[in-house]
Amino acid sequence: MKRQLYTADHEAFRAVVRTFLEKEVLPHYAQWEKDGIVSREVWLAAGRQGLLGIAVDEEHGGGGNPDFRYGAVLAEEFTRAGAPGLAIGLHNDIIGPYLTSLGTEEQKRRWLPGFCSGETVTAIAMTEPGAGSDLQGIRTTAEDRGDHWVLNGSKTFISNGILADLVVVVARTTPEGGARGLSLLVVERGMEGFERGRNLDKIGQKSQDTAELFFHDVRVPKENLLGELNGAFLHLMTNLAQERLAIAVAGIASAEHLLELTTTYVKEREAFGRPLSRLQHVRFEIAEMATECAVTRTFVDRCIEEHAEGALDAVHASMAKWWATELQKRVADRCLQLHGGYGYMSEFPVARAYTDGRIQTIYGGTTEIMKEIIGRSLLG
Repeated sequence: MKRQLYTADHEAFRAVVRTFLEKEVLPHYAQWEKDGIVSREVWLAAGRQGLLGIAVDEEHGGGGNPDFRYGAVLAEEFTRAGAPGLAIGLHNDIIGPYLTSLGTEEQKRRWLPGFCSGETVTAIAMTEPGAGSDLQGIRTTAEDRGDHWVLNGSKTFISNGILADLVVVVARTTPEGGARGLSLLVVERGMEGFERGRNLDKIGQKSQDTAELFFHDVRVPKENLLGELNGAFLHLMTNLAQERLAIAVAGIASAEHLLELTTTYVKEREAFGRPLSRLQHVRFEIAEMATECAVTRTFVDRCIEEHAEGALDAVHASMAKWWATELQKRVADRCLQLHGGYGYMSEFPVARAYTDGRIQTIYGGTTEIMKEIIGRSLLG
């Protein structure tokens, strides 16, 4: 079925993204995978190309276009290119809304120009060694000292953790803590007591710098409180729908791309004197995956439309996230199997997609948490 989601402007933007990937990302990606981190230069190149801060107003250096469909195009093309290490989606779609919707005018003037140019790489620090999806378990504390906060604690699994110049940290700002005692504090590179741990060794997305962060009596100015004091839980819940939808967009894009690659492969690869595509089992596998992808694409596109109109709720975002990412996982496994031994070789895209995509059902809220959200909405 022909997709009705995008306009000519979106498709023109898609062409720009593909050119950027071909010139600035793919020639260097293998080296970044070895290095465990992308270059600072590619962030600056993304800024020059207008790929950062698309939704940020022009006054602060952005594109002035809040249409999420541009973010969806970025997610689709980076996924198809097999280049998840450059976390532009995290920067634009997850962290950007916190700065634009919660930031004061002074904060926007201070942070957004660098955010849009690529000079300021961002991260958000929620997960801790003992607290993942359960935000109420956060132990990082911020003590009020009059004109500043004193921040203590640690975070882990933080994407962009090594490169980040600006980190939005979720911390307890009341002694009792809990969901209603959390605030967002912005920690900047160079603040005394802010240290980065090791660049974590993951099974996939090797070029995405994922790190541990440590805060030892970090003095955070009161001017770096983002949003309302003790209001982080509500702020996080408000923005999670877009984060989960962005993950779903990447999930279905990956599944579709793997299906395309595998369809081509089974037509060309021969076994027992004939193409694999002539075997009934293979045809059934392709038919099942194609149907599942078509159905999922229809739902995710509808969610994108709803979100572009400001109408997507947390429940449907959770549905899209868990369903699309679980489909991605299944398709990656089945496509690797159909590739046989070649599918297990790292130079084949299906192998990289298998390991790169495995995190999709975990970050942004696990599949189990998504089901809990949906179940509560239906059953109370």
